[in-house]
Amino acid sequence: MSTAISRIRSFNRSWTEVLGLLDQGLLKTEHTLAEARVIFELAQKDHWERLELKNRLDMDHSQLSRVLGSLEEKGLVQLEKSPTDGRALTVTLTARGEQAFATLDQRSEDQITELIAPLTDDQRAVLLEAMTMIESLLGQANRERGISVRGLRPGDMGWVVQRHGAIYADEYGWDDEFEGLVARIVADYHQNLKPGRANAWIAEVDGARAGCVFCCERDTETAQLRILLVEPWARGLGLGTQLVDQCIGFAKDADYSKMTLWTNDILVSARRIYEAAGFQLVEEENHHSFGHDLVGQNWTLDLR
Repeated sequence: MSTAISRIRSFNRSWTEVLGLLDQGLLKTEHTLAEARVIFELAQKDHWERLELKNRLDMDHSQLSRVLGSLEEKGLVQLEKSPTDGRALTVTLTARGEQAFATLDQRSEDQITELIAPLTDDQRAVLLEAMTMIESLLGQANRERGISVRGLRPGDMGWVVQRHGAIYADEYGWDDEFEGLVARIVADYHQNLKPGRANAWIAEVDGARAGCVFCCERDTETAQLRILLVEPWARGLGLGTQLVDQCIGFAKDADYSKMTLWTNDILVSARRIYEAAGFQLVEEENHHSFGHDLVGQNWTLDLR
C-alpha cells in the first residue's frame, strides 16, 4: 500500500508540473486554476444556480464566493436572482466571460496536442486506456460513458488471456491452470478460424478495453459462446449483455441451430446474463480445476 501511495503522489506532483497548474496564471492567462474551473463549467450551459454550481464543482461555499466575486469584478460573470426562486442566485458568463472561456479552451487543446504529438497511435491508445481506468477504479467517472463493441485488433488476444488470468486469480483464487486454458481457447480460435463461422469481440468504455466474448464453431449445427469477461471496473454498464447479444446475433446469422456454453455455478453474474438471454441449464458436474472444487454447468440456447 505504501508503495502505491508514494507512486500516486509522485504522479500527481509531476502531472501538476506538466500542466503548469501551480503557475500564477493558468495556461498563460490571468486566471487561477479555481477560476478556470468555474469558467469552464459555466460555459457548459446557459446558466447555473449557484448551489448547483457548488455541488458540481464540489467546491467549498466560501471559496466559490471568492472566485465568483473575483470573476464578477473582472466582468466575466453575472449574478442575478433566480426567476423561479427568489432566494437563489443564477450565475452566467458575460460576453467577456465567453471570450475568456474560448481562450482557455483553445490553449488547453493546444497544450494537450503538443504533449501527445510525439506519441505513436499505440502509445496514445495506451495513454487513453490508462486514463479511463484511473477514473473508473477511483470512482471519478461521473459522466456518461462511451460504450462500444468491436472486433479483434492486434494485441487483443494477449490481453484476453492476461485479464482472464489476473481477474479470476484476484476474485476467485484460481491458479494458472485457468489462464492456460484461456490461452489454448484463444490459440485454437486463431488457428482454426473460419470466416463467417466464428468471431470475437472486445467491449470498450471510453476507448479502454473492458470486456470480451468469443463465438466458436463446435460443430456444423452448434455454436459455442466462450470466455465472456467484463472488467470489474466496468460492471453495471450492461457490457456483458451487449457482448452476449452480439455473439447470439452472429450465430443466428451464421445459421447455427443452437448455441452452447460451459461455465461454473459460482459465476453468478454471468449466469444471470445467460438466463436473461434465454439459455437453459442442461447439465451439471462436479470437478476439481484451477485449484478448487467446482460445479461445472452446460447451458444451451435454441437459435431457430
